[in-house]
This record gives sequence, C-alpha cells and structure tokens, in this order.
Amino acid sequence: MPTIYAANESQVLVGGQPIEGVRSIEYRTVQVRENVFGLGGNERIGLVSGPQVVEGRIRVASTAPALDALTVNDSVQIIAQLGPATGGKSVTFDECFLQEKSFDMSVGSFGESLYSFTATRATEGTGS
Repeated sequence: MPTIYAANESQVLVGGQPIEGVRSIEYRTVQVRENVFGLGGNERIGLVSGPQVVEGRIRVASTAPALDALTVNDSVQIIAQLGPATGGKSVTFDECFLQEKSFDMSVGSFGESLYSFTATRATEGTGS
C-alpha cells in the first residue's frame, strides 16, 4: 500500500518557525553525470559524478513574514514535515538562500507569494 502524505497533516518550518498558509512546496535534486568510454569501444565503462544542485519553491497564501525578512545573503534551514508526525517523512534543506520572491493576485482570488530557494543539500528521513 503506498504512503499518502496529506497536505493538511504537513507543515513547513523556516529557521525552526512554522510557516502559515503554505499552499505547496516543490523541490528537485539534480546530479550532473558524465559517461566514460574506453578508446576503441562504444560501450560505457564508467560514470563520473559532478556537482549536485538542490532547488525548491514554496507557495504561500498572501505572504510569509519569516521568508520576507530574509535578505539575499541570509542562510536558513527549511524543514518540510510531510504527513502525520508518526509514519510521515521529513525533508531537511540545509544552507538555503532565497533566489526569487514573487507575488501574484488576480480578480476573484487571493494573493499568493512564491519563494524560490537553493540549498546545499536535501536530506530525507522519517517524520520527527
């Protein structure tokens, strides 16, 4: 049976403080890899790993004062606790720097802020 992480049982912490109004969180880890081939052959004989990049985005209803207070030089830890505290999953993003902040509001709706960040690493574990 697959594990389902419910949004209403999850939370996002920035610098240890919960962020209210989180609508979504997205992240991706990209590992640069290069194939190694031997002379005179067309089959790969090895693989070399290069830099790794962690990028994420947090979408919040209205704004998040804790994220708005950060400057481009501020480093912070972001923790996403997905699902219930027991049996859930925790993703910790270390040494995060904000890359972009944007705000969107349209007629008949409410405002949403989008915060994009990069991190040194993302560590997945069980919920705390």
